[in-house]
Amino acid sequence: MAIEASGSIAFGLVAGSLALLAFGGDSLVELVSGLAVLVFLRGDAGSSDMSGGRRTGQITSALLFSLIPIIGLGAVYAYLSGLRPEGSPFGIAVAVGAVLIMPYLWLEKSRIGRETRSLPLSMDAIESVTCLFMSIALLGGLVAEYLGVWWVDYIAAGVILVFVAKEAIESYHELRQADRAYF
Repeated sequence: MAIEASGSIAFGLVAGSLALLAFGGDSLVELVSGLAVLVFLRGDAGSSDMSGGRRTGQITSALLFSLIPIIGLGAVYAYLSGLRPEGSPFGIAVAVGAVLIMPYLWLEKSRIGRETRSLPLSMDAIESVTCLFMSIALLGGLVAEYLGVWWVDYIAAGVILVFVAKEAIESYHELRQADRAYF
C-alpha cells in the first residue's frame, strides 16, 4: 500500500497526471485507515466499549471526505491551467499491481470483518473494493494517455472522484448505522 501511494503520487507529479495523483491520495487515505484499523485491532477490540472502533471509523470517513475537494479542485485547476499529462509506464505498472492485489485484500478484509464483527475492518474492506474499481479506471486512463489521448486523464480523475465520494458517503452511513445500533 505504501508503494502504491508513494509511486502513484511521485509518478503523477512527474507525468502531470491528475488521475494518478487522485489515486495516490486515495491510497494514502487507505494506508492511514489501515494503520488506524490495525491500532484498533491490536487494542482491546473485543471489549464492549465501541469508542475505539467508532473513532477509527470517524478518522477513515473524515479522510475520505477530505479527498473530495482536493481531487475536485485539482481537476478544475488542471483544466483551467491547460495541464496536459504525459503517459506514464511506471504509473501503468502501479495500476496493474493494484488491479491484481486489491481483490485479494477486499475478500480477506471482508471475511475477517464479518467473522470478527469489526466495523472498522468492514469499512476498510469497502475502501479496498473501491480502490479496485478506481485502479481499473486509472489503468484505462493511463493507457489512453500513453497512446496520446491526454484528455482521458480528466475522465479517469472524474471517475475516481465519484468512487471516492461514494466511498465517503458509505462510510458515513455505516457510522450512523453503528451509532443507532450501539445507542
